[in-house]
Amino acid sequence: MTGDEAPGLVVCAALRLEARAVRRGLARAPAAAVGYRARRAARLPRGRAVAVVGFGGALDDRLAPGDVVVAEEIRGGGKPVPCPGAPALAADLAADGLRVHVGPLVTADRIVREAERRVWAADGSRAVDMESAHVAAALPDGVPVAALRVIVDGPGHPLLRPGTIARGLAARRVLARTGPALERWAAALA
Repeated sequence: MTGDEAPGLVVCAALRLEARAVRRGLARAPAAAVGYRARRAARLPRGRAVAVVGFGGALDDRLAPGDVVVAEEIRGGGKPVPCPGAPALAADLAADGLRVHVGPLVTADRIVREAERRVWAADGSRAVDMESAHVAAALPDGVPVAALRVIVDGPGHPLLRPGTIARGLAARRVLARTGPALERWAAALA
């Protein structure tokens, strides 16, 4: 790759902890922390494809902590953003031994409480985060985006309760295993 050529894939996460975890599984792609609510998304290196990864909350009570949700579209703040290749990415993650689900991902502007979870779950959304829609909005037109979230909390597993730290550590281990499938997803787009 020359200095002027964009990398094939750029992976971003809100937290440095998430970026470090996914970086362990990446062979070539850079991983960047974009901050809470993706405040630094405009400064992302430009890639030919972008994956937004990290921890998320389940909206669907069939999801358990440690499950991976791959977005078929990103909702929140405007027109839904389609995520090309979501089924193929999900199949690759499952082949790597992870429990994977595909469905819409919603970006919220705050921690979501139970009543709001039920409303979004009723429209088919599977998980919630605070960054994916912001990152997708900052991308140039035509740049494919993937979004995946490892579930930490949800119905029956509230965020601000005992057990969150253990679920977070387990989610970090799962997130570290997603890198190879993300790189295969980006390579298949080429």
